[in-house]
This record gives sequence, structure tokens and C-alpha cells, in this order.
Amino acid sequence: MINNYTITDIFEKKSRSSKLSSQMIYGEKFKILKTYKDWLKIKTLYDNYNGYIKKKDFRKKLNPSYKIKVLKSFIYKKKYSKFIKSNKYLPFASKLEVLNEEKSFLEFEKNLWIKKSDILKIEYFEKNFEKIYRMFLNVSYKWGGKTFEGIDCSALLQIFFQYNNISIPRDTKDQVKFFKKIKKSRYFNKGNLIFWKGHIAICLSKYSLIHAYGPKKKVIIMDINSTIEEIKKNAKLEKIKIKRINDF
Repeated sequence: MINNYTITDIFEKKSRSSKLSSQMIYGEKFKILKTYKDWLKIKTLYDNYNGYIKKKDFRKKLNPSYKIKVLKSFIYKKKYSKFIKSNKYLPFASKLEVLNEEKSFLEFEKNLWIKKSDILKIEYFEKNFEKIYRMFLNVSYKWGGKTFEGIDCSALLQIFFQYNNISIPRDTKDQVKFFKKIKKSRYFNKGNLIFWKGHIAICLSKYSLIHAYGPKKKVIIMDINSTIEEIKKNAKLEKIKIKRINDF
């Protein structure tokens, strides 16, 4: 099955009052494990994540050839010869197929259009992880989120890989096992991943890191050593692993 909605929330239990555990963005594939009256128990095919979603009319097929390269791409509707901007978006890394092309717009579903300038071919590989992560700077922290509306620390790490069609785990406890540990060093380097129990940050240089940080309620760039001390003091957590983003 295909998630053909801009964002679909995945919950821990069959209730909207349950904790949000993750999300699917447009174009993500999933398998239905069990059907209930109003809910579906599912497994996402990108990262094998299990949870519950509200039952909707999902598509069975999609042949995506493009992906969204901007933080959010406005959806337009065509009325006569004009394209009218809606208040809906496709989030970054959404995968879509193109049905029609007109002027500077592409139709991805019946009378749903986006700007050509917002997409790239699905096979395009973005090597510059810093460019992707900086795109999310100041986006609100949201447990279980993975879009411009809110994102958590493990989803921030994961979104770079999802955009590049590389599967990595969703949660930090699994991500820390996925990446290779680097040799001990007194210094940090760009591309280092610093893991704590339940948290992950990405080094942008020897001195700075970026992370979706709950206490600051947003994606933020901070000094590495100050962050380590702050987390040690406030959360009583020591860093547990240092790995590299390009070791996968």
C-alpha cells in the first residue's frame, strides 16, 4: 500500500490519544498487518517500523520518479487556466510520479500540482548532508515527527538517508547499532554522530553540532562540548558512542 496523504501519523496504539511514534510522508510504502474497524496495524517498508494508523483510502500502486527537494512544496489546484495555491504541502523527501506537465507546474494526482522547481529525479544523490540538515534549522521539536511541522532527533538523522533512498533504522537505539564506531580520538570531526541513550546529534565541524533538541524545542546548532556538558548535567546522560555518518 502507498501513503497518498501529505503526512500520515503512526501511533503506538489504536487511539489518537496514544503517543505519536512516527510518520509516513507522501509516497511511502507500507504493509497492512491487521485490519480493525477504524485502524490499521502496519509496517513501513522503508524502515520496517510497526504501528497503527487511521483507516483511509490508500493507494495500492505508485511508480515514483521524482522527489521533493525543498522543506515543503505548496500544492496547487488548477482552475481554468490559473494555478491556485492551497494551504497544503508535500514534505521534503516525498516521492511522487508525474501525470502531466504544464507551464512551470507538474501534476502528481488528479488536479494536484506542484512547482517543477521543487523536485529532482528520484535517483539523484545528495552528498552534502549539512545542506539537508540546515534546511531543518529552527523546525519545531516533535516526538515522532519527521517533517517541517516538527521532527525528532532520530528522524532528523534518518531524513538525509531517506531522501537518498538508503534505508536506516528509525529509532536511536537501533541507529547506534547500524553505524560503525570510530577509533577513539580527542577531537570531533564533521560527520561524526554523537549518541546518548535516546538521543543523537550530527557534527557539522570540530566545534558545532546540529540536533532536534527537546529542551530547546527545535532543531538547533550548538557547541559540541557545551552540549555534552548540558546533557550530562540536566539529563544525567553520558555520550555513549561516536560514529560516522558515511559509514553505512
